Amino acid sequence: MVAAECPTRQAMVRGESMSDQVLTRWTMSWAFLAVTLGLHVVDEAATDFLPFYNSLIESARDQGLWVPFPTFTFPVWIGGLIFGVVALLALTPLVLRGYRWLRLLSYVLGVIMVVNALGHVSASIWLGDFAPGVYSSPLLLIAALALLITAARSRHQGESSDA
Repeated sequence: MVAAECPTRQAMVRGESMSDQVLTRWTMSWAFLAVTLGLHVVDEAATDFLPFYNSLIESARDQGLWVPFPTFTFPVWIGGLIFGVVALLALTPLVLRGYRWLRLLSYVLGVIMVVNALGHVSASIWLGDFAPGVYSSPLLLIAALALLITAARSRHQGESSDA
């Protein structure tokens, strides 16, 4: 490997340590997931996900099934999702500091987004047609997996205390 191609060497040339590089990748993955989630929200809103979701939940309840998910009005649904995306973006600088609680949040968020993405793809397969929100699901899956991987790799880097 040529010295210029070596990531460790490149980091040293720029004055970064390997831990800086690992934390930077985790931070970039966090920001990528936040932006991708915003895109996914737009995809869901544009393809009428909310009526599809609400009817699914109400249908399950009509059949006597207990479903732990609420139904939403559009303003509450879109407002909550926008707030969530903005909150994730606002936390991005703290990820670079390596806070442990954000690593735990990365794991939880990553798993939820993997399930979300696979749920849209699975619904599309089951329906035999594109389910609402499926267009952005592959990108959401990639972003979630990147977050899970980079958060795990950052485990021993920048062990900041919980602030």
